[in-house]
Formats: sequence, structure tokens, C-alpha cells
Amino acid sequence: MVCEHSPDGRRIDKNNLSKELHCGGDPLSRYKHKVLGGDKGYLQLLQFEVGQLFLANLGGGLGYLLRRLCIAPLFSGCGKNFILGRGVTLRTPGNITLGDNVAIDDGTLLDGGTGELSRMEIGDNVIVSKGCVVQAKTGLLAIGDGCDIGAHCILTSAGGIVLEDNVLIAGNCYLGGARYNMDRLDTPVMDQGIYSRGEVRVGRGSWIGAGATILDGVKVGEGAVIGAGALVTRDIPAFSIATGTPARVIRKRVE
Repeated sequence: MVCEHSPDGRRIDKNNLSKELHCGGDPLSRYKHKVLGGDKGYLQLLQFEVGQLFLANLGGGLGYLLRRLCIAPLFSGCGKNFILGRGVTLRTPGNITLGDNVAIDDGTLLDGGTGELSRMEIGDNVIVSKGCVVQAKTGLLAIGDGCDIGAHCILTSAGGIVLEDNVLIAGNCYLGGARYNMDRLDTPVMDQGIYSRGEVRVGRGSWIGAGATILDGVKVGEGAVIGAGALVTRDIPAFSIATGTPARVIRKRVE
């Protein structure tokens, strides 16, 4: 659907978080819906709570083993050799599919979202480093095989995020998000609705430097390099090196 005030974008139906937390049904039902989604039962909620209460911060190899045994069944699919670090926050794991040899480091938020199009797919041999926020809020978030996401990155999917295979992302990067309408002066910006200019797609074998930001609707071509601190607002061709704010291509990797 095209947004009335943003003809180049698509309206995003965003649930009001305050209403989700405080309105509709009893508190336990609201909590279950928020952490597991509406299609999960109270037995699964109990399993989740046991994992979070007793195992979330359990150290050593025993902690890794017990978290895998308790939490892995809550995902839509989970491959072998799954590693879940300490202090990981999970939301709606039933919308998340994990491949083989996936490692989620300490203090990460992994959120499968609650929207109709929310879905997270993580491929084989993927590393999500410490303190990341990875959210399939209202769209697909797909991470291809062999990707390595540095510490404290934020990936928040409104119109979709796709990382193709073997993408390397340094620490403190931001990908995705959405934009607020702001045409009306009589209404707070936060109440004017949001829209997206489309998915973020990062081509296979690309490298995103530390602290870079890639906005919605941007496509980074195969094998491209984005310099540290760059603000990427437009498409970057394959095998290009782009730096600056806003980012521009300074040369090709191969002439």
C-alpha cells in the first residue's frame, strides 16, 4: 500500500507497543503473545520461562548444552551444533529458522517479530557477535550462509533485509529501519505512521566497515566494500568501494 504522504514508499502497519504491553486480554496472555507469538501454548511458555530463568546466564559448556536442549525446540527450525550465548533475549522464536553451526553471542536480542510478514531465516555457519539487535519487525530478515555480524550491530527489518552469502559486517553498524511521516505540524511525528522504501539487500561477499549505516531501499552489490562510518542512501554497484556521508563510490576493486 502506498503511503499518502510518502509516494515513493510503502506504508508499514506498526503495532503500538504500549497497547501491546498494557491492553487486551489478561497480563499472562499479553506476555505470551509478546515473547512467543499468538500461536504458542502455555506449555511452550513454561519451557521458555524455565530456559530464561535458570539457563540464560549459566556459564561454561554446561550452559551452552542445556540452553540448546531447552530453547532449540522453540524455534521454527534449528540445525545441528547451535550455540546460544549467555543473556540472549528471544522473542517469537517460532518465526525464526536456524541452519547448522549458528552461533549467537552473549547479550544479543533475537526477535522474530509479530507482523504478518515477519520471518527470520539464518543460514549455515553464521556468527552473530556480542550485543547485536536482530529484529524481523514487520518483514523478512534473511541472513545467508557464512555471514559474520560484528558486535553491537542493529538489523531491524521493516521492508525486508537480505544478506546474501559470506557477508562480513564490522561492529556498530545499522541496517534497515523505516521512516516516519512528518508532514503534519499538529500531530507528533511518532503518531503520523511509518513507511519503507523497500528492502535492504547486501550482495554476497561484501564487507561493511565499522559504524556504517545502510538505509531502507538500498542495494549493495556483490563484493562491494563500504567504508567505516559511511551513510549509504543509494545503491552501490558490485565490486565498488564507497565511503563518506552520504556514501559515494571512490573506485572499483578491479579495473
